[in-house]
Amino acid sequence: MASVPFDQLEGHIWYNGEFVPWEDAKLHVLSHGLHYGSSVFEGERAYGGVIFKLREHTERLHESARILGFEIPYSVEEIDDACNALLKKQGFEDAYVRPIAWRGSEMMGVSAQANRINLAIAIWQWPSYFKPEERLKGIRLEIAKYRRPDPATIPSKSKAAGLYMICTLAKHEAEDHGYADALMYDWRGQIAEATGANVFFVKDGALHTPTPDCFLDGITRRTVIDLARKRGYEVIERAIWPEEMAEFEQCFLTGTAAEVTPVSEIGPYTFEVGEITANMVNDYMEAVQPVKQAAQ
Repeated sequence: MASVPFDQLEGHIWYNGEFVPWEDAKLHVLSHGLHYGSSVFEGERAYGGVIFKLREHTERLHESARILGFEIPYSVEEIDDACNALLKKQGFEDAYVRPIAWRGSEMMGVSAQANRINLAIAIWQWPSYFKPEERLKGIRLEIAKYRRPDPATIPSKSKAAGLYMICTLAKHEAEDHGYADALMYDWRGQIAEATGANVFFVKDGALHTPTPDCFLDGITRRTVIDLARKRGYEVIERAIWPEEMAEFEQCFLTGTAAEVTPVSEIGPYTFEVGEITANMVNDYMEAVQPVKQAAQ
């Protein structure tokens, strides 16, 4: 799987209302979304043939587009139906789901008022985001050079493709140095998130997580907060400064791709994969199962 380029996978992609063969799902090189970053997307996972929290993801996709100043020409219900139909057509039980919307190629320049808004959905099988042997013992994170910007300078509440460029740079550099990922601070120097996941810390039986005021309040993040509170754990959302990591006992990441992933090291700071982290890993994996989803 890993050796096959993504443009050579098999199956179909839902593209502007139609199922097209995987290899035919193409866009023009002068698409505005490619040149100017006017693209929004979602990352979702299916477990046992059911896409976890699909409606929440699709609603966020619509909101992300609204923030970027365009309207997706398909309703939330139509996108949900398309995702479910494509999952069935691909024949997968456990899979990754990627809807993406972008401005097309009708105009080329910063202004693109007349450009068509395109929507595509691709579904493929994607195992654990991090190497299994690393994940079990806790992954190692480097501290990123780039920081999450001031929300007065970017549309930080949108899951916009362009906002991930510094994440790619940070993750590449971390991997070059032997780490699995990188922790990003924000423009104030406070802890923000990893390159594609939110972060939690544990101290004295309570969970601490940064307030998402300049990065996405992840759907997995909110799910884990709910699960933690059901267990009776206190969850504290607040500004967290880097030097506080010396006092935290445990750490883990949350995200659709990452799920719940323990962290053993961030720069000079080390953490144990303790009971609370293990409980959150197990509780989340139970929550995403189809029977559990149907009961919610």
